[in-house]
Amino acid sequence: MEVTIDKQYPIPASEQACWQVLSNITELATCMPGATITEQIDATHYKGSVKVKVGPATAAFAGNIEVLGVDEAAKQIRLLGKGADKGGSSASMELTASLAVQDDNSVNLIGKADVIVNGKFAQFGGRMMTSVSDMILKQFADNFSIKAQAINNVSSAKAEAASSTADTVDSTVSPKPVQVPKMQSELNGLAIAWMLIKNFFARLFGK
Repeated sequence: MEVTIDKQYPIPASEQACWQVLSNITELATCMPGATITEQIDATHYKGSVKVKVGPATAAFAGNIEVLGVDEAAKQIRLLGKGADKGGSSASMELTASLAVQDDNSVNLIGKADVIVNGKFAQFGGRMMTSVSDMILKQFADNFSIKAQAINNVSSAKAEAASSTADTVDSTVSPKPVQVPKMQSELNGLAIAWMLIKNFFARLFGK
């Protein structure tokens, strides 16, 4: 079964800060809750895993990531990820992600994902898979935003400190610590399960 998702997420950070996250595969992968890069094979191929925890139960998916293209001028990256669990279910996603600067100098993270699932996940149907994929991508975008804002805030603090140092004889001025939200380190399996349950009953009763 295949679903296609087109989404835009506003990121309150500079284009440069966003590109630092988007162009760094290891950093980008950790924006996905539960995901880890376990091995870099070469410049464009990586091995990784994703863990999903629902209550006391944990499911693990092992897979591969291929970088299909990086366009710095267009601030765009294309990735292909494939994975499978021990139960024989598999999934693949071809993702095109880019940055678009807005009038207020904020940035939109634009993503298009073509997702193909096989095995037990395919039984959920297209509508459920779209809902689940939306939820997962929202968690990903939230973590992306946190990383980009952290980079943006550090750069701003350094610039402010440099300016203050230039205007005063006190050379001990240091950047102020910046508080950033905590990233979601685990894929929200309970929320995903609840979404599947709601969609199941909505489909069952025709709502």
